[in-house]
Amino acid sequence: MKRVYVNEAWCLGCHLCEYNCAFANSHLPDMVTALKGKTIFPRIHVEGEDKISFAVSCRHCSDPICVKSCIAGAISTQNGVVRIDENKCVGCLTCVLVCPYGALALGEKGVMQKCELCVENGGEPACVKGCPNRAIVYEERG
Repeated sequence: MKRVYVNEAWCLGCHLCEYNCAFANSHLPDMVTALKGKTIFPRIHVEGEDKISFAVSCRHCSDPICVKSCIAGAISTQNGVVRIDENKCVGCLTCVLVCPYGALALGEKGVMQKCELCVENGGEPACVKGCPNRAIVYEERG
């Protein structure tokens, strides 16, 4: 299965992946309307300081502990993609505590959100398309 991978040696720490992600998931027609003057809620996050930066996103684990730990049954795996049903999520943060990658965060509506590989946005993750240095890739690896 294809997944998002990050090469931290190429990451500039520019946060453009966050803006492209937030825009893609806003479902609004243009980036200015979607993001200008607003707090953004991306599903990918740039971490790091000084010379090392890297984007953190869901790894779509083959046996995801977040799915097992979700008390509301809001997290499931569909065709290899770990997804959150925002109508079921109660915002208890249990998934945040168990995720070894720090991939989940509270969204704008007070429920959890995470990378879902832009399956509802055309299939190729917006963070990959928007990375100016190609530090983020969407590919299948062995």
